[in-house]
Amino acid sequence: MRVRALSVALATALVMGGAWLAWRAGAKTAIPPYITAAVADPSRPQADKDRDTARKPIEMLMFIGIKPGERVVDFMPGPNGYFTKLFADVVGPTGHVYAFIPTEVATHLKIPLPPTGATIDSARPNVTALVAPVKEFATPEPVDIVWTAQNYHDLHDPFMGPVDMAAFDAAVFKSLKRGGFFVVLDHAALAGSGVRDTNSLHRIDPAAVMGEVTATGFKFVKETTVLRNPDDPHTARVFDPSIRGHTDQFVYLFRKP
Repeated sequence: MRVRALSVALATALVMGGAWLAWRAGAKTAIPPYITAAVADPSRPQADKDRDTARKPIEMLMFIGIKPGERVVDFMPGPNGYFTKLFADVVGPTGHVYAFIPTEVATHLKIPLPPTGATIDSARPNVTALVAPVKEFATPEPVDIVWTAQNYHDLHDPFMGPVDMAAFDAAVFKSLKRGGFFVVLDHAALAGSGVRDTNSLHRIDPAAVMGEVTATGFKFVKETTVLRNPDDPHTARVFDPSIRGHTDQFVYLFRKP
């Protein structure tokens, strides 16, 4: 009986653990209602909805496994906060989203930066701005997810410093709860190019990201290929009309052990 009980317990643990990993890895499962509701939120601007085909919000939210009640950082969310709004709707009133805006981008924006701690979306009071130089990245509490979309490559560029990437990735690591996730989505450069094209083409070699992030102590968990485009020659600027909105993009999910 004892052996049988242990076998059942082990099997149950494996199933539950496998389900959890599958969820976090973006396996094909039923779409949770809170994700469906977030994408269907009528308060989302039409400009955001028009980008859904290219940005695939349901797939992205499923991939990172974001849930109600979680604490999430949207690093460099951009002036429109496309993913910030989605995250806020998913985590709900018991969760929180921190929109980290580096002071280095101030000269590139048409509006002044909000003060740290400001509620930047009146429709979503669970979103707070964190405004500071990248080298001072930190969160007021341990978080479940740090997300950055299409701007990890910018951290290598002159206008951002460039950033000490080892120090930045270490700061992200420190901000996360044990078992928390760091997700990097960016435009792919040619294999073997490293960080050569970050400033000219606004692309980065996926292998460079993998090397930098894992060197900090993160464990690579999974990638999703839903934004990959094998027809992208990887030689044009991401704003070039021939490829804009259709670049080859990689999405890596790393875990803090």
